Amino acid sequence: MPKSLRKRLAEKDSCQGLSRMETRKASVKEVGEIHKLLSRYADHGLLLPRSLSEIYNHLRDYSVIDDANGAIIAACALGVCWEDLGEIRSLAVVEGHQGKGLGTLLVNNCMKEAASLGLKQIFALTYVSDFFIKAGFRVIEKSTLPHKVWADCLKCPKFPDCDEIAMLKDL
Repeated sequence: MPKSLRKRLAEKDSCQGLSRMETRKASVKEVGEIHKLLSRYADHGLLLPRSLSEIYNHLRDYSVIDDANGAIIAACALGVCWEDLGEIRSLAVVEGHQGKGLGTLLVNNCMKEAASLGLKQIFALTYVSDFFIKAGFRVIEKSTLPHKVWADCLKCPKFPDCDEIAMLKDL
């Protein structure tokens, strides 16, 4: 069997069941579960920590994906920063479910929602630039982002020595 065909079949197998996976808006009863998921990554310095009150305050920004048992296995938020700029933040996929396209599904959902809101650009601050490059983002200098974006940075334990990569996509 040719290598390219084996690769396509492997990709199909890894995405099997993904067509059944759907993003949906998070509900109030799921804030604790979202907080727990995000905290796993924040504890390792891979995401900005989010308090329960912050998740409650921005709950309408969050989309999630459930497994067959109804447990949240992926979450992501779309924040509106300015009249033409949005941010993808708090993207997390439960260990064991990574590499199955769930992050891509959530990011695509955010981009669609951002476009429907009339945003012209969307950015992310990340340690996983390759993931966002595959989604059509490009690396930019953090200093080109508006100062309003940096309000969250003040809460970061790494501030002012941020080592995240700024990524931007035109919609």
